[in-house]
Amino acid sequence: MIVKVIADDCVGCETCVPECPVGAIVMKDDKAVIDQAKCTKCKKCIEVCPVEAIKAQD
Repeated sequence: MIVKVIADDCVGCETCVPECPVGAIVMKDDKAVIDQAKCTKCKKCIEVCPVEAIKAQD
């Protein structure tokens, strides 16, 4: 499983950035980007995204 930002849906609000306990989310070109090498798949970012732009995918 990977946790992925759907770039077309991301509004750049940055709500997810401070919620990541391992600092795996950064903003690039006003969109959230998840560093898969750091991501622990805790799904906290999915829970807080107000536009449901972050999804868990197999």
